[in-house]
Amino acid sequence: MLKIFTTQLTGVFKKIVEDEAFSLEDGARLLAQAGAGSGTIYIFGSREMKAIEFEALEGAEPLKDAVILTKSTIEDLTDADRVLLISRFATDEEVNELAILLQEKGIPFVLISTVLDEEADCPAVNLADVHINLRLTKGLIPDEFGNRFGYPASMAALFAYYGIKFSIDEMLSEYE
Repeated sequence: MLKIFTTQLTGVFKKIVEDEAFSLEDGARLLAQAGAGSGTIYIFGSREMKAIEFEALEGAEPLKDAVILTKSTIEDLTDADRVLLISRFATDEEVNELAILLQEKGIPFVLISTVLDEEADCPAVNLADVHINLRLTKGLIPDEFGNRFGYPASMAALFAYYGIKFSIDEMLSEYE
């Protein structure tokens, strides 16, 4: 079973690289503006996407100029700041509320999520300056009843995060 999961997960990663390469680069460029200027990169991960928050701040290679976005810190944001929002699905209520607040304040942001239904009401997708679609619509491993399990949303989001982080680091090293 682990072999099936590994094969399928590798396919997810390849699909992100192939389909989201420009969005990953654009997202990195947008977020790097904060690091290159006097701003801060704020990160908000919904539910299991807190893993990206922790990796960005507490990991072996933290993201420079990054802090956690909270409802109380949203009032302190300036036009020099940038935000990274991460959720399992684009319909996440909390992320959509934050997206509306960010748009009202004129704060550029990047969204990492999966869009399950193109017709669903997802203000965050429409308001985001850059959206990275994980395209992770179902579990990766089939069972004998036709169901699927093994839904690695945080792993896919961490992969996308690293794609952004490596690009940010490369961009900012040119300014040093």
